[in-house]
Amino acid sequence: MSQHQSVQEYIAARKAGDADRCAEIVAEVRARYDTRTTDGSELRDLLDANLTHPLSK
Repeated sequence: MSQHQSVQEYIAARKAGDADRCAEIVAEVRARYDTRTTDGSELRDLLDANLTHPLSK
């Protein structure tokens, strides 16, 4: 499991089928990455979570 709280919240939102919350989390992480307030590992973990945790219906 990721050490990033945002990724854990993203996985929970995917499991709950909450596409809007997923989009919010992605936007927040992208903003941190774009402003270099994260080293990229958070974004990498988020992508991995996207590929391994399907959005529930």
